[in-house]
Amino acid sequence: MTLQQLRYAIMIADCGSMNEAAKRLFISQPSLSGTMKELEAEIGIDIFYRSNRGIVITPEGEEFLGYARQVADQYQLLENKYIEKKSKKKFSVSMQHYTFAVKAFVEVVKKAGMEEYEFAVHETKTYEVIENVKNFKSELGVLYLNDFNEQVMKKILRENRLEFTELFQCDTYVYLWGEHPLAQQEQIAMKELEEYPCLAFEQGKNNSFYLSEEVLSTYEYKRIIKADDRATMLNLMVGLNGYTLCCGIICEELNGDDYKAVPLLESQKMRIGYIKRKRSNISSLGEIYIEELRKYSKFVL
Repeated sequence: MTLQQLRYAIMIADCGSMNEAAKRLFISQPSLSGTMKELEAEIGIDIFYRSNRGIVITPEGEEFLGYARQVADQYQLLENKYIEKKSKKKFSVSMQHYTFAVKAFVEVVKKAGMEEYEFAVHETKTYEVIENVKNFKSELGVLYLNDFNEQVMKKILRENRLEFTELFQCDTYVYLWGEHPLAQQEQIAMKELEEYPCLAFEQGKNNSFYLSEEVLSTYEYKRIIKADDRATMLNLMVGLNGYTLCCGIICEELNGDDYKAVPLLESQKMRIGYIKRKRSNISSLGEIYIEELRKYSKFVL
């Protein structure tokens, strides 16, 4: 059974006539009829009833043609994508849960437009950011290093043939709801946060202090809640007066102005940067994305 035979059978069914199908296929009617007889002999069913008045599709033929059309359609998709090169170019990034990194991605999409590109953004767990870049799912990944996790993280990156480039440094902030009892303070100490739940992003099966998205991951929190996504995190801040530790860069355009970032007394420096595959070239959109990320250095005090 060949793809050509399937296409011939589909054309005959669509035309309702062996002669008309032969004309559209630019082959002789006897040749087309012979090809169909070979196909029917191979699969062991009659696809068409033939008579002096034309052809009729058999019940078995209807079922067969349903499958044949699926195969032909799938092949057409492959042909368009890899042979005729009709597919769009792709650009994808992965990141820890940073609103500013999502906003930078939004700016890239606006500048490039969606006519020529297929975009993907993955706001996800630390290890998945690394895996996505390693496995070509994303061109770039955005994450942070600090004095605590740097040695382990760089070892993981080396083992996966990835490299980290720093974009800017920032202090640690307490991110909380604007109506939180501590939201109006100029600075917050960890001791003052003990009665409130700390919110941390779940890292799944690759959970480790070194892969935590929040600094002070070894701190003995009295109350802690793990969440999978930023929207849930924000809801918990409002519903339970929860808080999380972050880089302090707030993107009100995406998250609104209901939340605040207050400097943490026990601050640790975070080095925000991007990872890419070693010796790989950065695409034009990747360069635009990096420049958009660099713009956020002006928000770091």
